Amino acid sequence: MFAWKNFVVSSSGHRKQVTRIFSTSANKENMMKTAGIIIIGDEILKGQTQDTNSFYLATTLHRLGVSVKKISVIGDDLNTIASEVKQLSSSFDFVLTSGGIGPTHDDVTFEGVARAFDETIAPHPTLVSLCQKYFGRLTENSPEMKLACLPQSAVLHFGTDTLNGEKFKFPLVSTRNVFIFPGIPVLLRRLIDNLHHLFASDASFHAAVLRVNALETEIAETLSSCTNRFKDSDVTIGSYPDWFNNYYKVKVIVESPNEESTQHAVSYLQSNLTEGKLVADYIENPVSLRGRDVFGGIIKEKFPLLHQKVLHSVQILEEAFQRYPKNAICIGFNGGKDCTALLHIYYAVMCRLYPDSQDKLGALYIKDLHPFEELEAFMEDSVDRYNLDINTLNGAMKAALRHLHQERPEIKAVVMGTRCGDPYSSGLTSFTACDKDWPPFMRVNPLLNWTYHDIWTFLRALNLPYCVLYDRGYTSLGSRDKTSRNSKLAYKGNGGNVRYAPAYTLQNEDMERNGRL
Repeated sequence: MFAWKNFVVSSSGHRKQVTRIFSTSANKENMMKTAGIIIIGDEILKGQTQDTNSFYLATTLHRLGVSVKKISVIGDDLNTIASEVKQLSSSFDFVLTSGGIGPTHDDVTFEGVARAFDETIAPHPTLVSLCQKYFGRLTENSPEMKLACLPQSAVLHFGTDTLNGEKFKFPLVSTRNVFIFPGIPVLLRRLIDNLHHLFASDASFHAAVLRVNALETEIAETLSSCTNRFKDSDVTIGSYPDWFNNYYKVKVIVESPNEESTQHAVSYLQSNLTEGKLVADYIENPVSLRGRDVFGGIIKEKFPLLHQKVLHSVQILEEAFQRYPKNAICIGFNGGKDCTALLHIYYAVMCRLYPDSQDKLGALYIKDLHPFEELEAFMEDSVDRYNLDINTLNGAMKAALRHLHQERPEIKAVVMGTRCGDPYSSGLTSFTACDKDWPPFMRVNPLLNWTYHDIWTFLRALNLPYCVLYDRGYTSLGSRDKTSRNSKLAYKGNGGNVRYAPAYTLQNEDMERNGRL
């Protein structure tokens, strides 16, 4: 088992400190088993298919207390398969292969494994029966019978489906310590999920995660010092930079087979890393809270005035859903800071009004002709994060809305992240119909009384992801050719180079659009 202090949000939205325990296996030390993984397929080496099986196998084995020492990717070559299997089989407790099982000429994994152990392949009676039952009457040389030809020492492992209790129709084949998985991800996952007892270990990993808001170069010396200090305790320290996270720059994972060693190493890092650089109270996935952070929690506790504005925005959205059915409303979302805050509130309201709904959230993206690549990447992430059904339209807003009206006539209202301080917005109300020469949409404006600082307080207090450009000196985003960093955030770095502070540090919010050309 492994454990360390973490923070969770209770059902009321309040953060509290808990000790989160992750169980990997029985807690016996110095019994660590090892494994090698072989991914087989020319299509992987040619980039024609993306491998996900090695990730899933490694994750599962690690959870079971098995240390993966090597992952190989090789082609559909008989001799290469035999050589790799033989080498890994003699080096590790388990070898797991994926791919190369099938009826065609390039499916040679069974034969390769057999050759690794100086065996031949032959029809296995159980698999012959299964193939004939599935494919019908077969001749000995039919392609389907290739699936039934196994190494002489092969063992069949039939798992049981945990959902319905039925025995699997196809087995996992093993020869000695080599377990031969199919390359189809859904079949591989089903097999290892239901046969994980074959790889159970008496050892375990004890891991802790530290998030550091500093560059790797700034903490490298401390990490090296910690590694040397605990080198005799089997402590490993992994440092993983994240260029796109808004709250930390490096994730540090401390791990050991010994829980006490892990705790001592973590304490050392906490004491020696630069003060203020460790990120506490971080919530990895705010969307998973389904709005509890919006209706209560830290905003209510620490920012009562902003909390009242949040509740007012919620009331406006709830009124919109009273006026219109949910399929008649979509949210305008272009990846900017305002609509990012609004999207999270919109999602929270949807979760409260329709808790059992599996429908995607309707969204409208009016795309600039020259968008930032970072903004496009954030848009893609947000679509996945909030399960958006997004309509992407190009060009000016008026033309885009006209196109939306023609293509999606059922949409009657668009929720927008407009604030009163935005250009041409001082006369708007919570519900404002478009002008007569515009398409007949109702504009719903829940954020009119929010300020620039309100937006940033809300986003950062809830650990909401936002476009990384805001951390690089941009305070208002438009087309790439008409947007620059805000000069009010410029400062001289240690080497005399000009650097830019994040958008949330801007003091004078009247300068928000400084940088829009």
